[in-house]
Amino acid sequence: MKYAWIDTQRTQYPLPAMCSVLEVSVSGYRAWTHGGTPHRTRLTEAQMLALIRAIHEELKGAYGSPRMVKELRGRGFPASKPRVERLMREHGIRARHKRRYKVTTDSTHHLPVAANRLNRNFTPSAPNQTWTSDITYLWTDEGWLYLAIVLDLFNREVVGWSLQPRMTADIVIDALTMAWFRRNPAVGLMHHSDRGSQYASQPFQDKLKAYGMEGSMSRKGNCWDNAPTESWFNSFKNERVHGLRYATRAEMTAASFKYIEVFYNRTRRHSTLDYKSPMQFLNDWRMAQHEEHLVA
Repeated sequence: MKYAWIDTQRTQYPLPAMCSVLEVSVSGYRAWTHGGTPHRTRLTEAQMLALIRAIHEELKGAYGSPRMVKELRGRGFPASKPRVERLMREHGIRARHKRRYKVTTDSTHHLPVAANRLNRNFTPSAPNQTWTSDITYLWTDEGWLYLAIVLDLFNREVVGWSLQPRMTADIVIDALTMAWFRRNPAVGLMHHSDRGSQYASQPFQDKLKAYGMEGSMSRKGNCWDNAPTESWFNSFKNERVHGLRYATRAEMTAASFKYIEVFYNRTRRHSTLDYKSPMQFLNDWRMAQHEEHLVA
């Protein structure tokens, strides 16, 4: 270890000279001698820029400067917000441009609709209290695919999803079924969606009833009533769809799986969750609940 070698040579060479040769800080060495943890040497402009570019490439342009700062710090590198913002601005490094959400479900039907019981309460106090759902469209050279997701509002995790070439009731039923098997929630969970015919259909309503869930639907023409789910689609399309070409449905399916199960749920930092990933946020909450139980 560099610090141990410096300690053995203190009587022969000046401390600043040895630290300079080994590219460590004097304060770091002194912290080590007192049993502390030495801080990393501050990255040079070139080192910081190279690291930002590497992360930007690795995450396919998903992060702007706020998430980039959190990512750098999470990887153990000291990073100030003004410095990261400046380097990204000066070198044209930015998150992929966001596009406006476009409604895809058909609400011009005569099926019964549920009241808006959610009423924009997007911050439940525990998991499996409120799930939201929606459908979006994805183009490939082989034709359209439709993606339905189920989002747990507590930690914004995609707990269920389905990708199919037709936008029928089966797609939302399959996504809900996946979510139910994964989480097995208690009776009384609120499920919120728009007024699309897939969600208003009798087969889907029968599934909600069988799972003991309470239905809720957005008001007519009001996309803000389901804002978190629509925001998720915006992020997904900005980071994995827009500007890219998918030759086959299989390619799109593979990309969707990787984004949801490997990147988004496990890794992507979410601003609503104090820049933690959905699974990290949930695990931290569970640990806190466990500790409170032990104290009680």
